[in-house]
Amino acid sequence: MRYAQGGGLTDAWRAVRERVRLEAVGRFEGGAKNREIAAELRVSERSVERWRRQWRESGEEGVRSKGSPGRPRLSSAQMAWLERELQRGPLAHGWVDQRWTLAQVKMLIGRLFHVGYTVEGTWRLLKRHGWSWQQPARRAIERDDEAVELWKKEVWPQVIVRRRPAGPGSSVRTRPASR
Repeated sequence: MRYAQGGGLTDAWRAVRERVRLEAVGRFEGGAKNREIAAELRVSERSVERWRRQWRESGEEGVRSKGSPGRPRLSSAQMAWLERELQRGPLAHGWVDQRWTLAQVKMLIGRLFHVGYTVEGTWRLLKRHGWSWQQPARRAIERDDEAVELWKKEVWPQVIVRRRPAGPGSSVRTRPASR
């Protein structure tokens, strides 16, 4: 079952669903058919079939809730270790650039802790622990502010693509008027 906006079952709802599954187990032991159980418990027959298969393979424990899948979390000790490794820089971990990217941090977490994060999850993890966008501490010595301003005034206006003036046309690309 999928839930909108990344949501899921709360612990209370998970407990309710587990009670329903355990009721189904009692009916399996009583010899009831899947269709009857599904109608009585107001669930799909496929769910009852799946529960029955789990019950046959592992007994009542196979039908019990496995708990929240949740997202993998790093312990405080692991987070401290990760922060030390991030302080060492990307070069120490085999990357040639001296800037961390989220993809690199994600790979580092996988290498160090064998835990999978998405790039977005990596960003949330770092943000939760006080990390922010990497910005240079000072401006580069080579930067020429006058050249930058000149480029903005003279080159950039030529680079900007002007929009075509609105006029009669057609959405059909084969008509000569649309070219």
